[in-house]
Amino acid sequence: MSRPDLALLLEIGFIAHEGVGYRRVFDFDYPELRLDDELVLQNLTGEIRISRTTNGLLTQSHFEATTEVSCGRCLTAMAQPLACKFSELFTLPNLADADTELIVPYDGKIDFAPLLRDYMLLEMPISSLCRADCKGLCPECGANRNEGDCGHEDRPIDPRLSVLKSLLDGNN
Repeated sequence: MSRPDLALLLEIGFIAHEGVGYRRVFDFDYPELRLDDELVLQNLTGEIRISRTTNGLLTQSHFEATTEVSCGRCLTAMAQPLACKFSELFTLPNLADADTELIVPYDGKIDFAPLLRDYMLLEMPISSLCRADCKGLCPECGANRNEGDCGHEDRPIDPRLSVLKSLLDGNN
């Protein structure tokens, strides 16, 4: 497993000394990369394209990976595909003003791991599903209904809420 503190740490200081329009592409291919305790990416591939502009360094990134999550209905472990694209402008130190957050460090090294982590977390669905017709868990015994019938039947709906059920069924 790659160390996140080194995997996406790029020495880009030399690009700041190039002329406007200079470009460099950095390719990435890691079988597994741990970005924090809760986000481990498998089969991470991607690239970071860095272009020298008049204000600094424009980074354009594209990454794809999978991560293991649990289905929101049946709690089965599954691989969730993720993909993200993001662009950030790192301002040169001598051009930075008080409102600038991303500044090219004096040592010329930028760590893209925190940015990748944030953008990948934004791509995570709120509730992943192992398949569209996942039946979930039985509310009585907790058995996975996708693996077989546990014998428990759905409880009748409270009559006070039956109007809501008709909305879900499309019987207006």
